[in-house]
Amino acid sequence: MTQSVLSHAVAALALPQPRTNSEISVEHCLLKRRSVRSFKNAALSLADISQLLWAAQGVAAEGHLGTAPSAGALYPLEVYLVAGNMDGLVPGGYHYRSGRQELVLAKAGDFRRELARAALGQDCVANGAAIILFAAVYARTRGKYGQRATRYVHIEAGHAAQNVCLQPPHLGLGPSQLAHLRMTK
Repeated sequence: MTQSVLSHAVAALALPQPRTNSEISVEHCLLKRRSVRSFKNAALSLADISQLLWAAQGVAAEGHLGTAPSAGALYPLEVYLVAGNMDGLVPGGYHYRSGRQELVLAKAGDFRRELARAALGQDCVANGAAIILFAAVYARTRGKYGQRATRYVHIEAGHAAQNVCLQPPHLGLGPSQLAHLRMTK
């Protein structure tokens, strides 16, 4: 692994700008979308993780409109990256700031084994180069939608997770339904 580009100090790492155009169609991505459990032991690049995070919950239009639909454009999801085997990034938990397309180190350390235990001991979580986690601030949606908020937030999490799963065919990555990724190229 290369030297970290983000120190233990609370500093932001600007991610590469995501691609917004490719030669692969949405239909092709739907056709090739699969959950993968057998991975190569290769580091993930910052460009690839930037693309995946942007697909999950990035900004796609002025006014901070996101890549995934959100009830009332309230965006209750917070996205975190658990980095394990990444070029240029120390292992740790990072918060993704979608409006700035950047990562902020929340806590240094390799948390993949701990997450694997929480995921019923799935080895693919423990060995994933990176794990994308979705958290929700239900209050953002509850103020407008009351009791329907939980349902809407869960639907939004599904939209965001599907966006992540549609990116890998043109990145040469293999996702699983738990949104942990490893290189397949």
